Amino acid sequence: MYAHTEHVPEQSDPRTPDAAQELRREVKEFVKLIAWFLVLFLVLKLWVIEVYEVQGESMQPTLESKDRILVLKLPHVLSQTGWFGNWDPIAPADVIVFDSPDNTNKRYVKRVIAEGPPSSSGAVAAEQLGSEPHVSVRIVEGRVYVNNRALTDDFVRETAFDPHEHAAETLLGPKQYYVLGDNHAVSRDSRSFGPVDDHIVIGKAVLRFWPLNRVGRVQ
Repeated sequence: MYAHTEHVPEQSDPRTPDAAQELRREVKEFVKLIAWFLVLFLVLKLWVIEVYEVQGESMQPTLESKDRILVLKLPHVLSQTGWFGNWDPIAPADVIVFDSPDNTNKRYVKRVIAEGPPSSSGAVAAEQLGSEPHVSVRIVEGRVYVNNRALTDDFVRETAFDPHEHAAETLLGPKQYYVLGDNHAVSRDSRSFGPVDDHIVIGKAVLRFWPLNRVGRVQ
């Protein structure tokens, strides 16, 4: 006797997804990954940290032309909010990047030499003195004076002023900075365009990452 057998068609494993569906899923996941990456990149660039390339010789010997630096923005961004309004993350000796006060298409990198009085005490001081409080900066015979005191700090850098150089007195109000390039002889800075207002500051230069043989903190 012969056993009768029926041909049973093979059934695909229901657990194995269709190849086209799997491809679509992978493409969708890839697009989502790219979108999240772009969002993260924009958030970091707008509010946290930014890359800046130094142009020119005004910050020699600290920074050379074509050096690339990281500019930390987050502390300054937070100081612009109501919660951190009395916090000033920028101090004399810091190297900062800011939008040019007189050229909308340009940025500068300079060293902070002096800052205005704390804004939190401004109203009280003004009421007591009968005028707006300020910090005075001037250059006499190649020496920088802040509130009539000559600066001897290391941040008045290696390239000394011409001993015959003078700069008229500049008065700094709250949230204003007096900046100089370390290479004073060629630098365009507060001697030319006056104080730098806080709202045009981009952030503080913290690290040089290029060229590789000069990697290190900006100080």
